[in-house]
Amino acid sequence: MDRKNCSITEFIFLGITNNPENKVILFITFLAIYLISLLANLGMVTLIRMDPQLHTPMYFFLSHLSLCDLCYSTAVGPKMLVDVFAKHKSIPFFGCALQFLVFCIFADAECVLLAVMAFDRYKAINNPLLYTVNMNSGVCYRLMAGVYLVGLTDALIHTVLVFRLCFCGSKEINHFFCDLHPLYLLSCSDIQVNELAVFVIFGFIELTTISGILVSYCYIILSVVRIQSAEGRFKAFSTCTSHLTAVAIFQGTTLSIYFRPSSSYTVDQDKMFSLFYILVIPMLNPLIYSLRNKDVKGALEKLKTR
Repeated sequence: MDRKNCSITEFIFLGITNNPENKVILFITFLAIYLISLLANLGMVTLIRMDPQLHTPMYFFLSHLSLCDLCYSTAVGPKMLVDVFAKHKSIPFFGCALQFLVFCIFADAECVLLAVMAFDRYKAINNPLLYTVNMNSGVCYRLMAGVYLVGLTDALIHTVLVFRLCFCGSKEINHFFCDLHPLYLLSCSDIQVNELAVFVIFGFIELTTISGILVSYCYIILSVVRIQSAEGRFKAFSTCTSHLTAVAIFQGTTLSIYFRPSSSYTVDQDKMFSLFYILVIPMLNPLIYSLRNKDVKGALEKLKTR
C-alpha cells in the first residue's frame, strides 16, 4: 500500500468521557491522584538520596521504582488532564509515538525491576552477613542498567512495529493516550506481526519476571523457615510484604490489560484498567512502602526535625 495514502499527521483522542456533568469531578479526582503520586514519588527519590541510612541496595532499587512510576505516569497524566476540558484533543503522530515509547520504557522497566527487588530480598534474607558484599554498588548499577536496557529494547521494538502501520481510516483514538489496542483498531494494515510480538516479547518478559519472583520467594520461605525465633521470622517476612503487595497490584493489572482474550476486549474496560495502571498504582507504591517501613518513617521524622 502506498504510504502517502495511509499516513496521517495527528490523532484525536475521544478521551475518558463526553459527559460534561462528569468532567469537573473527574478532573478534580485525577488531578488530586496525579499530584499525590508526583509528590510521593519525588519525595521518595529525594528522601532516599538525602538520608545516608537509606543508601542500601533495597532503597536504591526502591528509588528507581519511584522514578519509573513518576516517568510513565507523567508521560500520560498531564496530557490526559488537559484533554478533559479540551475541545480538540489532538496529538501529533510523532508525539503519539513519543508518548507510547516513554510509557513503554518505564512500564517495562518497572516490570523487570520488581523481579530484581525480589532477588534483592532473597539475598538479604538468605545470607544477611554477606548481603552488602553480594549486592555491592557495582552489582546494583549493573542490574539497573539491565532493567532499563530491557525496557528500552522492548519499547523500541513495539514502537517501530506499531507506527509503521497504515492508519488510513479514522484518526480518532477511543482512548485517552496512545496504547497498543486502540491504535490497532485504527490500522488498516495486517497486525498479526504486532500481536505476535506482544505475545512473544512481552509475554517472555512477564513469564521471566513472574517466574523470577516466584523462585526468589520460594527460597525466601525456605530461608525464613530455618530461622529459630518467631520474632526473626516475622521480621524477615515483614520486609517482603510491601514488595509482594506492589507485585500483585502491578502484575495483576498488566496481565488484565495486555493478556486477556481479544473476544473479551472492550474499550470502556480498557480505559478503567489503564486509569488504574497509570494513575493509581504510581500513587499507591510509595504509600505502600512508606507506611509499612520504619526506616522511611524514621527518615521522614529526621527531615521534619531539620
